[in-house]
Amino acid sequence: MELSSVISGLPHSVIMLERNEYLKVKGSADTNIYFIESGSLRAFVLDDCEEQIIRFGYTGNIIVSLDSFLTERPSDFYIQAIKKCELKVITKRDFKLFLDRDKSHQSWWISVLEELVLQQMEREVDILTTSPKERYNRILKRSPRLFQEIPNRYIANYLRMSPETLSRLKKS
Repeated sequence: MELSSVISGLPHSVIMLERNEYLKVKGSADTNIYFIESGSLRAFVLDDCEEQIIRFGYTGNIIVSLDSFLTERPSDFYIQAIKKCELKVITKRDFKLFLDRDKSHQSWWISVLEELVLQQMEREVDILTTSPKERYNRILKRSPRLFQEIPNRYIANYLRMSPETLSRLKKS
């Protein structure tokens, strides 16, 4: 099942976010799923007043505060537009109705979640065990589009390196 066709078939509303506008802030609950029609966003937490980016989303992706979506409780995550965005908003209720309609929908959703878990595990291993150069090379191989969609300063934060280090690695 292709994500864009799944989303198009669901009831949804559309919202626009300006650059730097927040979709979600710490302490809020958000049980919606957002399909990114255009633009890019970042999900991050604040750690001692320092942002730690944990995820990006750009055109054709979904972005969701998964902990809040699953538990319906407030989350520590922020989601902020990097570029002007158009988002399709699907409520948890409508999404659950979609999943309940057909076993293949449930299987599709499980595969989406499994892929997300594997990506997060791979990223965690990268950050904990590899050098900045290896992290850069691995993300370049995994997500080359990231470097076209996301400004370097955000990618550097995501990779846990300075913008200068990222710049040096890109040149070499």
